[in-house]
Amino acid sequence: MAANITESWEKQSADHQKQYKQFLQRADKNKVLKRLPDLNEEAFEKIDCLQCGNCCKGYSPRFKTTDIKRISKRLKMKEGDFINTYLNLDGDGDYVAKTAPCPFLGVDNYCSIYEDRPSDCSRFPYTDEDVLLKRQQLTLKNSTFCPIVHFVLEKLIAEK
Repeated sequence: MAANITESWEKQSADHQKQYKQFLQRADKNKVLKRLPDLNEEAFEKIDCLQCGNCCKGYSPRFKTTDIKRISKRLKMKEGDFINTYLNLDGDGDYVAKTAPCPFLGVDNYCSIYEDRPSDCSRFPYTDEDVLLKRQQLTLKNSTFCPIVHFVLEKLIAEK
């Protein structure tokens, strides 16, 4: 059973941002990519996302065209109505949720569209794929609000 999130990880992550940045810039890509599946699994065993929900409370995924089609079908809405009701275009031209927390997040941190959630949500926090290294700024940002990213980075740094 996954443990509750400890309070200290957020401060530790904030204190370690410089260390994370240096690690990501210098990391042995092949070595890190080999370790990610196991570290990702270990993190998800130790940390219960339903105790946190920071990703859904403060940030929005991109809603790609395929996501919009799938979710609006699930909600029995026309795509245009779904977009008008729930989404805005951001500065990059991506559809994102109009509100934070995500309109599909329940008070229990469960997602009401979980099976059909956007691909960004199903992939988050990218701790089992090369995005962790390829998009370093994103990884650093994610480490400030996601204990899983913090956990994986701490483990990788400890192993080097």
